[in-house]
Amino acid sequence: MTNITKGSSNIFADLGFDEPEAINLKICADLMLDLRRFIQSQKWTQAEAALFFGETQPRISNLMNGDIDSYACAEGDRFAIDKLVQMVSLAGMDIHVLVTPKAS
Repeated sequence: MTNITKGSSNIFADLGFDEPEAINLKICADLMLDLRRFIQSQKWTQAEAALFFGETQPRISNLMNGDIDSYACAEGDRFAIDKLVQMVSLAGMDIHVLVTPKAS
């Protein structure tokens, strides 16, 4: 018999990352997915996307392949959240942040 457990809205928390890191990784992953969809909608090659964003092709390859690990969004690493926000802005997209208290 298979036991199925419903996950939360954050896969990284479900995988056991501590809460601050799980939140950071979720934000990073969401931004990467939005950028990936944008690049695909433009039908760009990785080289074209790299030129547009001022990045290297290997960094765009990492983004397109969803290459995220527990260090991917740490400051100074491949795709820190601030860098992803800059890229989203270059793509002409808006970002809306909603912060709410946790249910008790």
